[in-house]
Amino acid sequence: MEEILHLYYENNAEKLHGVVNGIVKSFGGLSDMDMDDFYSLANEVFADIIRRYDDSRSFEAFLYSCLCNRVKTEMTKRNREKRKTEQLLVSIDAPIGEGETLTWRDVIPGRYDMEEEVLERNGESYSERMLKYLSRLSREQKKVLMLKAAGYMPREIRKNMKLTKKEYAEYHAAIHSDRNVSLLI
Repeated sequence: MEEILHLYYENNAEKLHGVVNGIVKSFGGLSDMDMDDFYSLANEVFADIIRRYDDSRSFEAFLYSCLCNRVKTEMTKRNREKRKTEQLLVSIDAPIGEGETLTWRDVIPGRYDMEEEVLERNGESYSERMLKYLSRLSREQKKVLMLKAAGYMPREIRKNMKLTKKEYAEYHAAIHSDRNVSLLI
């Protein structure tokens, strides 16, 4: 056992790390932090199998098979957790409720309110950022923005401008698009 320990742990566990690297390279895209996690996992597996090893097969094969199983289990667990997290993600532009045009962006408080600035200034001495932002909007999009800033509800805006829900949603999305809004921040 002493020889096995020395073989796998000499030079800062170089051989054990090599076995781990060979197993996880097929997964790809792992960060250094992930690799450190798998090296720690390898230490746990090594400690476990060193107690269970019985000379009936090669230690290297036994270690490799146990490490493979444990790494695959860990990767499956991590991927499952990622999928759960991704299922919980909601776009800030997602409608709230079915058939609604109100989005999370509309109800999440922020420090900057472009509609308020549009209403307050009404074209008078806008900041350079606001002018650049407004230049990216079409005439209809600007009108939707002005009506929204004046406090009109989405259905009132649609009725006033004779817009379909889809048209209104498209204008609203352009007004709040990250590409456009990023000019204001």
